[in-house]
Order: sequence, then structure tokens, then C-alpha cells
Amino acid sequence: MTKIAISHLGLCTPLGKTAETLLSRLSKGDTGSMKTRTDIIPDAATLVGEVSFDLPVIPEHLARFDCRNNRLLLCAAEQIAPRVVQAIADWGPQRVAVVIGTSTSGIGAGEDALKIRSQTGAFPEQYLYSQQELGNTSDFLRHYFNISGPCYTVSTACSSSAKVFASARRLLHADLCDLVIVGGGDSLCKLTLNGFSSLESVSKGQCNPFSANRDGINIGEGAALFTLERLTADDTHSVILAGIGESSDAHHISAPHPEGRGAIAAIQSALEDAGLTAADIDYINLHGTATKKNDAMESRAIKQVFGSAPPPCSSTKPITGHTLGAAGAIEAAFCYLLLSQESSRQTLPPQIWDEVQDPQDPPLPLVSQGQSAEVNFLMSNSFAFGGSNASLILARNPRGKDK
Repeated sequence: MTKIAISHLGLCTPLGKTAETLLSRLSKGDTGSMKTRTDIIPDAATLVGEVSFDLPVIPEHLARFDCRNNRLLLCAAEQIAPRVVQAIADWGPQRVAVVIGTSTSGIGAGEDALKIRSQTGAFPEQYLYSQQELGNTSDFLRHYFNISGPCYTVSTACSSSAKVFASARRLLHADLCDLVIVGGGDSLCKLTLNGFSSLESVSKGQCNPFSANRDGINIGEGAALFTLERLTADDTHSVILAGIGESSDAHHISAPHPEGRGAIAAIQSALEDAGLTAADIDYINLHGTATKKNDAMESRAIKQVFGSAPPPCSSTKPITGHTLGAAGAIEAAFCYLLLSQESSRQTLPPQIWDEVQDPQDPPLPLVSQGQSAEVNFLMSNSFAFGGSNASLILARNPRGKDK
């Protein structure tokens, strides 16, 4: 089948919104965007990955979409707008699609409205329940870009915005469109933080993936958007969507299969789809939530697929927090940035942890500070509640501009 180019990227993350800033902070393992909040979980302080810079204002004619989640998406959308506008001019608005992953949508706006209702007896005049609908994210971008191609939202918890890449590729291969806007956005809200707290899955401090001392996650927020299109013979885009693997093991409503059966299936499927062997992968961005069961499962899955010599790998969630429905897209963006640089040798995102290996889990070659590698094929894993799993492989385009 025709290969798919990842042509443009828009960012809105706790680490920043420009490629230069994000790549610099990522390579240093900069945790400065993690903030302590005392207003989310009752009687508790919790560390979260927060987007602290000013977000763009939703245009007045789209005021019905005005919520933080959509402002995060707008920040990323503005960065890909020139390519989308050109695509509309080239092929028409009906040939541009949008597929977005989210798990929170505008739930935060609903929480604020409910607080006002409890105080005054009425919802605020500007409140719209539709902002909480999961489809609101993709619908907002459809109206923002004034496009009329396929438009929908994928919501499979923490694999949502990884799975959109598979959806987009299917649309392109079916010739239903010529360009797809894909990605994800999630915003901090009390519902998710308190939900994870009720599961006793929120860390008391900095999350500590793969450590024997890990005690849970830090939640984050953010957005990342990409434009995907068919790769042409003379295409100089530097990054290709090389492989996608999906699985659904349905082991438990919130716990992964202890031996990682679904994760293994997704990773192996991605390798097969890309026509690669495990030895070809240069770096893995792990799901690495720092919960007891996820890290135990994922380390076993990596051991099963990659054997005794897995590639360097790390979890970037101590740097950004776990951005839930946006995690797949944001972590794919990290891989995209590494692959799109002039040099194929790049400093990898370091593992931020206490370096206390859990003796019950297979050890992984976690990236140390300043460690670099030749990067040509990168994998990003996303594993969700219900065993809804996805593994992406991004590759450097041998015909790319850096060649």
C-alpha cells in the first residue's frame, strides 16, 4: 500500500509549543513543567503536567466551542493551518478529514459550570453541555478549518490519539480524502484525577516508572496535531508513518493482562506492518505510567518481543505527566521531532527515575542522561483501559530533505 507521510506537526504541551523548545527540554529530561496543585483532589496535593503559557482565544463565531480542551487544540491547529489551507485550495474542503483522540473533551468546563450552579442555582449562560461530548473536539476543528471531509473522534482512554493514526491511514488508503488532520487533546480536570485517585493510582510525588518504588501516575494535559498524506515518489517530508499495530485483549476493565498479551500483539503487529524486525527499532517511547501493573506488564512485553537486547527506551511521563487521551499523539510527536532533525544521531529522552530496578520485573535498557543513538525507526506504545492497545512505528524518510 502507499506509504503515508507525516507532513506537519502542531504542538501544545507542558514542555512548550515550538519544536525547538520541546526538543531541548525533552533531551534534558526537564521536569520543570510539573506543578503541584491542591485544588483538584480534596485534601491532597498532586503533581500534574500543566500547560502554563497563554492559550489562543477561540474565534467569536465559534464561541460555542470555547473550553480549555479546544483552546489546547487551537494552539496546535494554528501551527498546521498553512498546510491545511493549501490542501483545501488544492483538493477542496471535502477531501480534508479530521480524526481526533480524547478522553476528557470539555469535562473541565462542565465541572466549572456545575460549581456555579451549586452556588447560584443556575448554569452560567455561556455553558453548553455539547462541549463535554467526545465528538466536540473533532467537530471544533472541522468548523475551525471549514472542511467537510470525514470527521470523528476516537476515545479508547489512553490509546485514543495513537489509534487515530490507524483510522487516518484507512481513510487515505480508501481514497476518501487526500489529507487527514490527526492527533489528540486532553485537559486537566477533577473527574479524571479523582477517578485515578479512587483507584489508588495517583503518585504521592514525582512518578517513578519501572522503579521498585513506583506508586502511581502524574496526570498531564496538552495537544498535538499532525497532517497525514500519501507519500509521493519525490516527497521530501522527513518522517513516514511506517507501521501500526492494534489489539484488544479485554482482560479487565482497568488492569492490563499481567503477561502483556495485548501489548505483545500490538507491538508484533506494528513490526509486521512496517516490514521490520525487532532489531531494527532504535528507540522505544514506553507507555510507562509508573503504576505497578502497567510497568510490570510492559517490561514483560518488551522482553518477549525484543529478547535479551531491546533498544534504548524510556517513559517521558515524568516530564509531561500522563496526558491520557492525548498521550499517544504527544509521544508520537516526540518521536517525530527526533526523526525530523538534520542529523540521524540524536540525544534520546532520558528516563527520569530513582534507578532502583524492580527485581520482580525484567530489566529494560532505560535511557541515561545525555545518551544518544542513531535514530531511523522509532516505536511509541500506548496501552489503555480494557486492553485497547496501539503501537506506532515512525521512520526517517530516506528521500527526506536531510538526505
